[in-house]
Amino acid sequence: MKVVISYPPLGDPRYATLGQNRQFQWFHNPSFIYPMVPAWAATMLSQGGHEVLWNDAIAMRWDEKDFWVFMASEQPDLIAIETKTPVVKRHWKIIERIKADFPETITVLAGDHVTALPGESIDLSPVDYVLTGGDYDFLLANLVEHLEGEAHLEPGIWFRGKGASRSTGSFTLEHDLDSLPEIDRELTHWELYGEHLFIKKPHTYTMAGRDCWYGKCTFCSWTTLYPRYRVRNHENVLDEIGHLIEKYGVREIFDDTGTFPVGGWLERFCHGMIERGYSKKLDISCNARVGAISEDHFQLMARAGFRLLKFGLESGNQKTLDRLRKGTTIQDIVESCRMAKRAGLTVHLTTMVGYPWESLDDANGTLELCRRLLANGDADMLQATIVIPYPGTPLFEEARENGWLTTTDWDSYDMGGPVLISPISEKELDRLTSGLYRAFLSPRFIGRTLVSIRSWDDVRFLGRAGRAVLGHLRDFTPR
Repeated sequence: MKVVISYPPLGDPRYATLGQNRQFQWFHNPSFIYPMVPAWAATMLSQGGHEVLWNDAIAMRWDEKDFWVFMASEQPDLIAIETKTPVVKRHWKIIERIKADFPETITVLAGDHVTALPGESIDLSPVDYVLTGGDYDFLLANLVEHLEGEAHLEPGIWFRGKGASRSTGSFTLEHDLDSLPEIDRELTHWELYGEHLFIKKPHTYTMAGRDCWYGKCTFCSWTTLYPRYRVRNHENVLDEIGHLIEKYGVREIFDDTGTFPVGGWLERFCHGMIERGYSKKLDISCNARVGAISEDHFQLMARAGFRLLKFGLESGNQKTLDRLRKGTTIQDIVESCRMAKRAGLTVHLTTMVGYPWESLDDANGTLELCRRLLANGDADMLQATIVIPYPGTPLFEEARENGWLTTTDWDSYDMGGPVLISPISEKELDRLTSGLYRAFLSPRFIGRTLVSIRSWDDVRFLGRAGRAVLGHLRDFTPR
C-alpha cells in the first residue's frame, strides 16, 4: 500500500507550529519540532513493506499548488494527517478536496482534537478514519494491516458507519514502547527540523516517554492523548543516542518527552551517558518539571551532557498555579531555576497570560517574575503564549461550565487572540506577551549573554535566538 504521512499546506503566509506541538501558534519566523510519533508510524509502515512518503509540506515550505501536484502525481492509497483544534476545519476542507479529486484515497486524521471529539470529524467531514489517543503510530500500522485483510482493528479507531459514526471502543495505551523501531531519519527528512534552542549541528530529537509523568495540568492537551505515562528502557534510549552519534554525527539532541523521567531512571540514564562516553560527544536538552529534581541530580545531569532544561512556569501567581493543578509553588520555580543554574545548565521558561481569573496586576506579576529571573541570571530564555483551552482538557470543561468561552469556532483557537473572557483587554494581553519577550532586552541580560560567548556555535545560536525573539514580537503585535 502507498501511504502518505502529511502536514498539508494551510493556505496562510504564516507557518503553523503543528507537528509535535502541545500548543499551536502561527509563526512568522518558524522553527519545526520533529514529529516523533508520525515518524515512528512512517518507519513501522516502511519496515512492514509498504511504500511510505513523508510529506511535511509546512516544514518543506510548500504552497498549496505544490501539494496538489504531489497528490496528483502520487495518488496514494492512504493519507494520514495530524490535526489540532485551530486547523481542524482547514483539514476538513483539504479532505473534502482529496475525496473529490482522488475518491479511492483513504483519509485518516489523528491528534489531540480528534481524540477529544472523534465523532465531530466523522459527522462534519468526509474523513474515513479517526485515530484516537497518542499511540497513533501503532494504530496507523494496525489500520493499514486491517485494510489489507491481515489484522482486526484495535481499540480507539473511529470510522463511518451506516448513518452514524462508529468506533472500536476507547483507546488503550498498552503498546510496548521498547518494541518501537529506531526511526528512519532519512525517510522522515530529519534535516528539516530544529528549534531555535539548538546550538550545535547536526541536531535532532528523541522521545524517551509518552508523555508527562505528572499529567495533571488542566490546560495541557496532551493529557488527552496520554492519560497514562510510559517510558522506554533507559538502555533503549542510550542505544538510539549512540546510533545517532555514530551514523549521523549528531552533536545535540532535544528529548521531547512531555516531562523527562526522573528518579532512578534518570540516574541510570545519566550514568550510562557518562560510562559510554556520550556525554563528551553531544549535548542534551529536555522538558523538565520544577520541584522534581534535586540539586545532586541537576549536577549529575550536567556531567551527563545535559545543556538546557525547559521549565513550565505558566504563571507568577500562586492562585493560578493552584487552579491549573500544577502542584508547584513560586518558591519551587525560583529554587529549581537557581539549582539548575548552579549546575551550569541553561534554563528556558514557558509561561502564559490570559487566564479568566487573573487581573492585570496578577499578569504583571508574572511579567515581573520573569524579568527578575532573567535579569538575575536564574533563567536564560523565555517563551510566552496566550492560554488556549483545548477541547478535552479540564480547563476547557471548566471554561464551558463557567461561561468563560467567547467562541467555539475552532478557527479562533489559534492564539491570534483570547477565546476566554478575561478582565484584561486583548490589547493588554498582546502588550504583556510582547513585554515578556522584551525582557530579553534588559542591559543586564544582554551583558551577561555576551560574556557567556565561548565559540562560533554560540554566536550563530545567539543570531538565531535574536531573530526568533523579533519574530515572536511580530507574532504578538496588537491587531
